Amino acid sequence: MRILRQAYESLQWAARAHAKWDLEVSTNIVSSRKKLVILALLAMPILLVSVGVAADMQLPDILGGKKAYSPAFYTTEIFLVSIAIGVCAGLITGCIGAGGGFIITPALMSAGIKGILAVGTDLFHIFAKAIMGTAVHKKLGNVSVALAVAFLVGSGAGVLGGGVLNRLIYEANPVASDTFISVIYVVLLGFLGTYALIDFLRLRKMGSGVDAHGGGGSGGGGLPAKLQKASIPPMISFDEDLVPGGKKISGWFVAVCGAIVGFMAAIMGVGGGFLTFPMFVYILGVSSFTTVGTDILQIIFTAGFASISQYAIYGFIFYTLAMGMLLGSLIGIQIGALTTKLVPGIYIRGFYALAILAGFVNRLFALPGKLGDMKLIEIERTTAGLLATIGNWAFFVVIGAFAVWVIGTFVMRARELREE
Repeated sequence: MRILRQAYESLQWAARAHAKWDLEVSTNIVSSRKKLVILALLAMPILLVSVGVAADMQLPDILGGKKAYSPAFYTTEIFLVSIAIGVCAGLITGCIGAGGGFIITPALMSAGIKGILAVGTDLFHIFAKAIMGTAVHKKLGNVSVALAVAFLVGSGAGVLGGGVLNRLIYEANPVASDTFISVIYVVLLGFLGTYALIDFLRLRKMGSGVDAHGGGGSGGGGLPAKLQKASIPPMISFDEDLVPGGKKISGWFVAVCGAIVGFMAAIMGVGGGFLTFPMFVYILGVSSFTTVGTDILQIIFTAGFASISQYAIYGFIFYTLAMGMLLGSLIGIQIGALTTKLVPGIYIRGFYALAILAGFVNRLFALPGKLGDMKLIEIERTTAGLLATIGNWAFFVVIGAFAVWVIGTFVMRARELREE
């Protein structure tokens, strides 16, 4: 139980650090007129084509077709749904400072998007946001170049492995692909949601004056010391500014961690930040100071390499959804961050736990139907459909209620924010 608790706390700390970066990136985009103009120019063709589709305009098979490897099919409703999903993910990220990205792939799959398209699209959305929003940041000065290179070599290999595995499963059986991705999210969200709920119940007993974002993590321990003592060339030096003479560790250990992050990022459609932090701090013994800068780089390269090399060139990116989610998340994350100044953090943490558990229930209830389609279990189609519907309603009602509550609070108490 103690090990599971430590794992949860390290993942939460990592998610908070990643959300902080996400907020900085979004703020960088929103505060720049030039970047907003670029966004408007990118969104305009999508809106025009959406109107054309709504008017029953005939599009060629490769653009707007429903055929395999032609994932550009969309309507105005799909575009609006993608914006709504982006807003909800942004609200969670901005309010709690953690976990918003975990709901995107389940939300897209619940909306009827195939799992492999949801993964590729989410990765591309992360990459696009990182490229637009990441300026020459002072934190990049904290990066150990050798550490970053070894990590990125490993993450590149991991991305290739995860991307190839996802595509092979999809080409063999599209239903098996959705099942595979759903199982991964069931395990992850079930673990995070359970501990988030326990954490909320524990903190509620302490009173309502709890910070929504929680505390941070700390490194150190036996494993980092053992790995740093192993002299396996090439050795990499890091944290020279924090420790006299710096620390050293084998590049092979760093590359292995990078491979795990890249593999999971390519399979789940996430940037990998939720794994980078605990691995660097708790396994490699890297300071959080250096880890932050390195993670900024790894998100850009890992998400970019995965989305382009493993999904875009094979037609597994839904650009309409990616643009909609980008627009929505820019709005949601700003509103969410401001709302934390208006409401007690304990309530926000409670909603976060419910949101993660709703995603868990959503993917869990979708599994019986998919396993039935694969002939692995016997289940009536009506029963499987009912379970999937219950899972979808549970998910969207919880997320929707959270969004309405946050936006409502923001609008009703906007005067307080202006006064501050």
